[in-house]
Amino acid sequence: MNDQASQDHAPSTSQERVFRLAELSYERLEGFNRNRTTVIFTASPLEEHGTHLPVGTDLFEAEFFSEELAKRITGRKPDWTVLLGPPLPVGASAFDRAGTLLVRVKTVRRAVQDYGAALARHGFKYILLMNAHAGPGHLLALEEAAMAVSRRHRVRMFSLCTPVLWRLLRGKYTNRLESLMGRALTAEERDALRGDMHAGLWETSLLLRARPELVGAEHRNLAPQRFSLPQMLVPNYPLRLGNRQGYIGSPGPASAAWGETARQLLLDAAWELVEPVLDAQNGDWQRRSALYYALRFKRALPYAAGAAILTAGVLGVSALGAGALLWGLRRWRKRS
Repeated sequence: MNDQASQDHAPSTSQERVFRLAELSYERLEGFNRNRTTVIFTASPLEEHGTHLPVGTDLFEAEFFSEELAKRITGRKPDWTVLLGPPLPVGASAFDRAGTLLVRVKTVRRAVQDYGAALARHGFKYILLMNAHAGPGHLLALEEAAMAVSRRHRVRMFSLCTPVLWRLLRGKYTNRLESLMGRALTAEERDALRGDMHAGLWETSLLLRARPELVGAEHRNLAPQRFSLPQMLVPNYPLRLGNRQGYIGSPGPASAAWGETARQLLLDAAWELVEPVLDAQNGDWQRRSALYYALRFKRALPYAAGAAILTAGVLGVSALGAGALLWGLRRWRKRS
């Protein structure tokens, strides 16, 4: 790295070592030390989030966490720089209403893979993919894209929100949440967290923390809304069933204070996954979520069934052919 680049990348505070990639020239970008630079970019859709949250909720929250994670990285690793790449406002497995920017799963996978591959071709070795949308197909697409780029370009690209969001939605962070709050959750809070998946307590609170001016005050009067598994199989179910207002969970108790606790919780969980990614000596940096294996199995099931049917057919034809051959030999022996 030349002297000018060294001066550029040795500022006095960690926040001054965070740059927006789109604002820099190619010459400036070429000066960054690739062994101590990570790029973070977001791939989250525009999607309906009830009547009280904007369609950009997932994008805004992912961008917020990208900035928070950038500060965590530069705070813990003083000689590192973070580049914030421009976000991709696309997603799959989303609820479709006015403003939703919904694309196919393969479109998400290819766009994210091409984005990561471009960064890798230009020498960036550490690429972090941020997302705040929990659509199963979307999560799988991000994870597959990150693994493909890592494998083909021999870099470390990691989709860190897949394992975090999957654990959050399954209630695996309750103990951590209580530890950060310094008390046990009340019965009302536990009830509010039950089935909270979309534009409910978590997301409304996080946006109250990140972009409070975008949250409608009517959230306080929204009753809890939950759905059974059969109902969840109906396309666009929070818009077609229940009160049809497009949320799942309990927006009513949301607050900026709860959002701050959620910020700390999710940032700590993300950092635990990111730290080994940025450690070149740590070979055990990749983490695949349980959702990844479940969805891959579901995707492979039709092919496995087809192969089994084909195999059975081949074996059946082979058995029929062998039987006919034996019958013919017996007839020939009798005539002989």
